[in-house]
Amino acid sequence: MQCSMKVRRGFTLVELLVVIAIIGVLVGLLLPAVQAAREAARRMSCSNNVKQLGLGLHNYHSAYNQLPMQSGGTVDNVTNATWRPSEVSNVGRLSYLVGLMPFIEQQAIWELISNPLNIDSQGNSPPAASGNGSVQALRNGGPFPPMGPTANSILYTPWVTNIPTLRCPSDPGVGLPGLGRTNYACCMGDSPDRAANGAWNNNGPYPLHAANNLEEEIRASGRGIFISHKSMRFRDVLDGLSNTIAAGEIATDLGDKDKRTINHRRSSWTNLRNVPPTGCQDLVSATRPQFWADSTAVVGAVDGRGYRWAESRPNYSAFFTVMPPNKEACNQQNAGGDAYYGASSRHQGGVHVLMADGAVKFITDSIEAGKVTSTVKADYLINKWNNTGKQSPFGLWGSLGTRASKEVVDEEF
Repeated sequence: MQCSMKVRRGFTLVELLVVIAIIGVLVGLLLPAVQAAREAARRMSCSNNVKQLGLGLHNYHSAYNQLPMQSGGTVDNVTNATWRPSEVSNVGRLSYLVGLMPFIEQQAIWELISNPLNIDSQGNSPPAASGNGSVQALRNGGPFPPMGPTANSILYTPWVTNIPTLRCPSDPGVGLPGLGRTNYACCMGDSPDRAANGAWNNNGPYPLHAANNLEEEIRASGRGIFISHKSMRFRDVLDGLSNTIAAGEIATDLGDKDKRTINHRRSSWTNLRNVPPTGCQDLVSATRPQFWADSTAVVGAVDGRGYRWAESRPNYSAFFTVMPPNKEACNQQNAGGDAYYGASSRHQGGVHVLMADGAVKFITDSIEAGKVTSTVKADYLINKWNNTGKQSPFGLWGSLGTRASKEVVDEEF
């Protein structure tokens, strides 16, 4: 009788390695597709946020017959410069986003802002402010005032709160040195001239207010749907709501010297009228074109783009349709003044913008921008003395930022 044995055979080492290699190849092929699907979902969520802001703007306008003001708020009888901090007023430096809070389902935040606040961001009673009372308004203890202090106050709970509707899921920026961040900024047109203060003087007198000699200047350069310290209405948009950008994306700073999200710092103040839009390109790294060169000085770490959703200074909550999306931010000295701030995002190839009629568009980085590379003042400068009332010199991109310059938009964008 013959006995037979069944031999069991397992994987050899070579076969096991082949299987692992095949699995690795499949994962390598599938991973980009998974990442692309995730980014597509994040981009869709971002688009929905922009749409929500559009609905909020229209509901606000229906309620008050005007748009929320960029650079609105309260002033006091001590603070004698628009750039100084204050604990008893916000020095008229609140962004358009503050007024939108009740209209984007943030009633709880609005209640904190619009009433005296007896507790700070650390859960304590607000301490008495300290500093030089001759140059900034101070509290002697007691609650924060209605509408809050200036937007750089780290102890004021609303200003350090991150509002989900104001954050793009593709932007990983979070935490200090930023306060409550925003990825959605208002469009102030195609000229940064006097944009930060509008018709207000940068320094005094107090209480801060418009100056007659500056009204004419801002009438010439304030060509967007938002102007600092000025109430704007849809009826002001003569180019048509569907042809005018109301808001758009900005990427927030990650502390990596990204040319879009942190300004270089000039050694001395330079009038922006003498700086063409591309006047900072030589400061960009030759080997890493998305970043400033290692030798380029930048502004303080607390002054990144989008770092304060409640702050109306253009660095934090505004952009201009001069440089195409995702280009460098070129300024006159520091983060508080006028600069060529552009739209930017963490999406591939472009940014979302909100048209004044509520439509959301995706604008590519390659949009036509006319004479943006010109270094001739007559081409790029828009102010009281140059290009007043004329069509935007910055092509299709510039014309989308103006509200009443009579450009005809006859192409898809």
